[in-house]
Amino acid sequence: MSKSPPGPKKIVLGMDGSEHAFAAIELLNALPLPPGSEIHAISVLIPRQAQFATSFTDILDQTRARLNSSQAHIYTELIAGYPAEVITRYARQHAADLIVTGAKGLRATLGILLGGVAQQVMEHASCPTLVVRAPFQGLKRILLVVDESRHARAALRYLLNFPLPASVQIHAMHVLPPTYQRELLAQNWPTGMDLAVPIISEELETELRAQEAEERKRGEALLQKCVADLQAQGLKAVSHLARGDAATQIIAYAREHAISLIVAGSRGLGGLESFLLGSVSRKLIHYAPCSVLITRKAKGG
Repeated sequence: MSKSPPGPKKIVLGMDGSEHAFAAIELLNALPLPPGSEIHAISVLIPRQAQFATSFTDILDQTRARLNSSQAHIYTELIAGYPAEVITRYARQHAADLIVTGAKGLRATLGILLGGVAQQVMEHASCPTLVVRAPFQGLKRILLVVDESRHARAALRYLLNFPLPASVQIHAMHVLPPTYQRELLAQNWPTGMDLAVPIISEELETELRAQEAEERKRGEALLQKCVADLQAQGLKAVSHLARGDAATQIIAYAREHAISLIVAGSRGLGGLESFLLGSVSRKLIHYAPCSVLITRKAKGG
């Protein structure tokens, strides 16, 4: 997979003054943004809360002062409206490459619940969205969720062209479906007058075990190719193959290995097109112990 020449990035940062929003500033400062990049920091003033205009102006002034990246042009703006709607519309109008928000916003005084806003932005944004959790302790280890879907391929392409610190290590992870267990199947089979515990023949069990072996083989090959693509671009990469519930395995791995950022496609295998985000992506947003970047598949990709 080829890496496109690095170009300027256009980033929209939602700012409400929360600790998570300021952690997002620290994360952006840690990125080696290409020359000519832009960071548009916007605060949203909810209708009928004009009394907080001065507070938001102060927050934007602090934001400009803290965004010390010498390569990026910094723009700040206070906009009236509803946060998720304003942020997603602003990103579309300015052809943003990335939206960045804090995982949870202020719950008092300024009245914005950015936790709910982050969820809505994730659902409706037309570009990748990064939800940052405080405290920010550097970008040391990134967990890339890998599967055979086009959304995962888009996540890999996006990461290959994302400005990352030279010392970062990528952990590519693929999660296989849960293992077949005869006892669990019998235990959970519906009971009733007309239902009976299924009889699993030796032939069927052999077939299921062979299917699991084939899944593992394909998963290992998928991870091998992904690591090769990452290493070809000079990135340090390792792989991990797991089996079980995808979100549970990913979150547990992130905790165990002190992952700084999880990168995943907007929808993995089995996702319904009627949903903008898959169930795994939603669970990661809510329960991951670190920041989460959800990418979007480019049209026609």
